[in-house]
Amino acid sequence: MLGANANDNSEHGARDGYRKPEKWANPAVKLFPHQVGFTCPPHDFDAAPSDFLRMAPRSVGVHGWMLHVPDYAHRLDQRKQNFAMLEDFMHCMANNGADVCGQVGSNWVHASGLGVEGICQHCDYLSDKYETPFHMAGYAMVEALQALGAEKVALNACYHHPDWYRGTVGFLKEAGFDVVWAGNFVDQGWFATQEELNACIWCFDEELLWRSFDYVAERAPQVDAYLINGMSNYRRPTDGIAQRPLHYERALELRLGAPIVGHDTALYWRIFKTLGLAPINEQGRLLSSLSE
Repeated sequence: MLGANANDNSEHGARDGYRKPEKWANPAVKLFPHQVGFTCPPHDFDAAPSDFLRMAPRSVGVHGWMLHVPDYAHRLDQRKQNFAMLEDFMHCMANNGADVCGQVGSNWVHASGLGVEGICQHCDYLSDKYETPFHMAGYAMVEALQALGAEKVALNACYHHPDWYRGTVGFLKEAGFDVVWAGNFVDQGWFATQEELNACIWCFDEELLWRSFDYVAERAPQVDAYLINGMSNYRRPTDGIAQRPLHYERALELRLGAPIVGHDTALYWRIFKTLGLAPINEQGRLLSSLSE
């Protein structure tokens, strides 16, 4: 039963009986017919809103909300400690008229300790409570691989610490996938130490993306999909602009002969699917499936 303050959405205490402001049911008061909210980890300027908007129809608008943890140091325990901030994000976005929300950052699902089923239930809980669909990048990858019918996969863990990508592997295995190979850029031999890798701040020369996927494919030549962890970025030699794996998926799929699924792509796919929309330009197999 809704509490007495159900229609007062200005206070955190109203959430037990939360109702999304009724005005957002009226298309005439919305800035965009389809309004998308993104959140990202602290201390990372996030490309997701820009990437998503550039491939979305003009009916889509995007709003961002960065989690605020001043002493954040990219530790898994900090993700778990601040997991409840995702509800703050949903409360804010629902009040502001978002139609769907996405959480950027692949490690939050396994760092939570909730497990695959627990994450699914938590996404459903926030979606129902705030009357706004909520998707997490780590769980969206599970949903994307299921939609592709993939069983055997290999993970290009790029910059992720071993405990980060081992958590992702564990989450994927719990979801029923056979992860036949996984390793980061240190494991692949491109960097001598994790400290040297961390110093790149998740941004690398474009050539490393091709070499790293060739390396993974040599060690796992017969898989249903190749995965790339996290939200790494690769600088084009022509202008130095950094791009996420999304921008290379079509070329990588031609090169390797299998679908490429990144946590960025999976999250965008899940959001488009919820909106009933598809990208307006050519993409890899997963996003292209929305137009079929």
